[in-house]
Amino acid sequence: MNYLDFEKPIAELVELRDKMKHTAEKNGVDVSSSVAEIEEKIVAKQKEIYGKLTPWQRVQVSRHPDRPYSNDYIKYLTNGEYIELHGDRTVRDDRAMVGGFGSIDGKTVMFIGQQKGRNTKQRQYHNFGMPNPEGYRKALRLMKLAEKFNKPVVTLIDTPGAFPGLEAEERGQGEAIARNLLEMSRLKVPVICIIIGEGASGGALGIGVGDRVLMLENSWYSVISPENCSTILWRTWDFKERAAEALKLTATDMQGQGLIDGIIPEPIGGAHTNWDDTFAATKKAILENIDELSKLKADERINQRIDKFCKMGVVIE
Repeated sequence: MNYLDFEKPIAELVELRDKMKHTAEKNGVDVSSSVAEIEEKIVAKQKEIYGKLTPWQRVQVSRHPDRPYSNDYIKYLTNGEYIELHGDRTVRDDRAMVGGFGSIDGKTVMFIGQQKGRNTKQRQYHNFGMPNPEGYRKALRLMKLAEKFNKPVVTLIDTPGAFPGLEAEERGQGEAIARNLLEMSRLKVPVICIIIGEGASGGALGIGVGDRVLMLENSWYSVISPENCSTILWRTWDFKERAAEALKLTATDMQGQGLIDGIIPEPIGGAHTNWDDTFAATKKAILENIDELSKLKADERINQRIDKFCKMGVVIE
């Protein structure tokens, strides 16, 4: 288990518990009561720390190396009943964007998500979760395929942003994202978007227009990352904590501003400490929203979706 800087008190308790267990096994001593006491302290410390996280700390949690990624969610939610689809039929297959049909409790769903990678090799393979234009065109192709077969779409958002390379701009990065915004706004099937980690800029919004936009408790969603915001305003990363506070990028902030529709709770200590509970909460949210949205007619869903996004940022004096 990896620990963030502010999680050191938890790490110390976990280390003490593990040493106690190892010593007990080695010497044949019963320390179950002491271990139980330490585990209670671990839970209490997790509640204390995670009950008062700053915006910057939530950004750190969203990037935790042990946090589940899109493929992890898809594997659990579909119980292996998943067929990945590839390619945008124009340039190539963008491995930063994954997707395909999967079955969740007997319901066929089109899953689309940004995949980062667990180690250096995987991160390079998936381009650190930063899609090129063909990634967004691939996503749109899959959405249109889902619409053709009248299947709901679930997008899993976790990206530091769209790939900013020269070649991406040459192939129409901005146009690809803009096209997705237009087409997603008028898809005839239910669309559920979930920010599971980082939701940065147009890279996130490119698969983020839906009937329901949800965020995991320790994810973030913003036009820019705290580091880049700090670099632009102060010419240094040193003010990233201040930038995170000012950006109002947490799930609570976003819901308070009416920019998302709900928050999916995470286990005590964050999603990285308990994948199963995180997946279960996400699955519950998906099924509830699919059932609710499926009761509406396509035109009604589309009108509500467009109205919701058109109201964002409107100020009446």
